[in-house]
Amino acid sequence: MASKLWFLIKVSLNRKIKTKWFVIVNALLAILIVALANIDIIITFFGGEFDRKEQVYVVDKTEKSYDILSEQLLAMEKRVFGFDESSFELNLIDKDDYDEFDYEEIIAEEPSSIVIYLMPSENVIEAKLITEVYLGTVKQQIILGALNETKAIIALLETEIDQDELAKITTPIEVERVILDEEKDSEEEMQAAIMTTVFPFVILPFFMLTIFLVQMIGAEVNDEKSSHGMEIIISSVPPKIHFFAKIIAGNLFVIIQGLLLFIFGLIALLTRQLIPSTGITDGVSAEVGNLVRMVLDSEFGSQLVYIIPLTLILMLLTFIAYALLAGILASMTTNIEDFQQLQTPIVIILVIGYYLSIMAGVFTGATFIKVLSFVPLLSAILSPSLLVLEQISITEVLISILLMVIFNYLLIRYGLKVYKVGILNYSTTGLWKKMFKALRS
Repeated sequence: MASKLWFLIKVSLNRKIKTKWFVIVNALLAILIVALANIDIIITFFGGEFDRKEQVYVVDKTEKSYDILSEQLLAMEKRVFGFDESSFELNLIDKDDYDEFDYEEIIAEEPSSIVIYLMPSENVIEAKLITEVYLGTVKQQIILGALNETKAIIALLETEIDQDELAKITTPIEVERVILDEEKDSEEEMQAAIMTTVFPFVILPFFMLTIFLVQMIGAEVNDEKSSHGMEIIISSVPPKIHFFAKIIAGNLFVIIQGLLLFIFGLIALLTRQLIPSTGITDGVSAEVGNLVRMVLDSEFGSQLVYIIPLTLILMLLTFIAYALLAGILASMTTNIEDFQQLQTPIVIILVIGYYLSIMAGVFTGATFIKVLSFVPLLSAILSPSLLVLEQISITEVLISILLMVIFNYLLIRYGLKVYKVGILNYSTTGLWKKMFKALRS
């Protein structure tokens, strides 16, 4: 029987891997992932200019606002983004050119440019901001904030305040941050960074691969039933062997696909390091590097030794559980349309788990999310999230793993009965009745 099992696994796996679509899709995935990691370089190659500063033309009819505005724009950008150099390039229009300056012509030649008129007013100064289209919310708030700061400084200057006093007023406050439990706070900050940046990229492939696994097994079983090839297969091997072959082949396929995605990610990171950047992603790369160093140098870095293996074990057990469910449900259907109806609850469970894992930090301390982390089919996504946030311990993750093992055992024991009855049943009515009847028998 073992030889027949491995023969069926090999046949099923070859049907998925040794196909043109598998090669083409993975080639496209590799290109897409590498391209996304180097999107700035690609856009620059086709004419984009990431290093080019946004042109801002300033008509300063107050004759005293330009220098202050320039300083405040840089200060606002540094406050928001941490930039040491402004992304705006200010161009002061000479007083003698006011009459000849045509902002419509300037914007027509360069639609992304910005024109600012600064004029005296009873309310110190007033401004006119001219663009071709809407400004982004953040960009507009930076410019408006800089204009308000400019107005405040000029108002103070007009009171003939002493320059030293003005400097004291306009200089940003120096805040000394004192954290009594520095280790705790730094850990929490790092955990928040991991949950908002790193973890979604780990969960998403698992989420997508699980959906693909369910659909793939359902489609394959229904294809064999609709083509009446199932009778030939079951006449040669017991339904149990056929069932296990589908489950093992399906899981081997998603593991292979997951490893390929991991390799594509490594290739993307390697190309990111080897190809000179355009400058736009330098800040992002630096932040990622800082996050990695912070993780490795912290206590959390040593915890990865057990967090990663536990997460992988839970994911593998969950893959098996979803594959078992897909095989059992598919055996009771005769076409892919019926199977899609039955798989809807599975997809809903996956979506709920996905969003709960991303929002786990919002439910810190909540009992219900800790309880859900023990629920099979959800634990692979929720338990690692809560473990990173220190909401549950290793013991509780081990309990989740044990519950997944028990759940898989029950699926095999009782699901196999349904599979044996349903695999050769071509009735298109009463799907759930057939399932419960099989369980009772």
